[in-house]
Amino acid sequence: MSRRFRPTIALRFASPLAGVARRRQPLVGVPQGRDARWYCRGVTADGGTEPTLWKIHGERLIDDTRRLQLSIASVELPDGVQFEQYVLRMPKAAMMIVLDDKQENVLMLWRHRFIVDRWVWELPGGYVDPDEDPAVTAAREVEEETGWRPRNVKPLVSLQPSVGTTDAENLLFVSDGADYIGEPEDINEAERIDWVALDSIRERIDAGQIIGAASLVGLLHVLAFGTD
Repeated sequence: MSRRFRPTIALRFASPLAGVARRRQPLVGVPQGRDARWYCRGVTADGGTEPTLWKIHGERLIDDTRRLQLSIASVELPDGVQFEQYVLRMPKAAMMIVLDDKQENVLMLWRHRFIVDRWVWELPGGYVDPDEDPAVTAAREVEEETGWRPRNVKPLVSLQPSVGTTDAENLLFVSDGADYIGEPEDINEAERIDWVALDSIRERIDAGQIIGAASLVGLLHVLAFGTD
């Protein structure tokens, strides 16, 4: 990597160097002296090494709101290149895959996303409130956005949709069945709510109708591994 290059890769919320001592060591197999390349090697408590860990010299806060925190980190790469990079942190979000009794259809929302100016199918979900159980969040969001009440809530999988730039954990849950309780409370979320056939998911992905990371991961996880 050229020293003139300044990468645009952000860091995770917690420094990867926590509990790791640092020392300068030459890169094995590279000539020493003027042309030698040096890097920071992480030395773990058991004597192991993690030579590719990035060193964070500090962060300064740029903006802090209810839904995001923006800061700039001062970073040093293993080869000694130093740069500053924006770091974006967001609250956890919880989404749910709600299947019908025959497990042939999934409850989804057809909605417009103005940032990308696209109409897409998505799973119901939302931000986890402070001190709220994510499973409770997922069930609440399903009710508010769809008017259906999940019969059970089981953890499915978690993901970081943009791990190279943002810390924004998404927690996915699954419910086998749901009961209709009335019109959705939130009229701002969806143009329509529908039970979408699982065997049509591949076609909808190919058509660009399902593009959200959490929806893609959750649906493909269920199709590949089931709900157990």
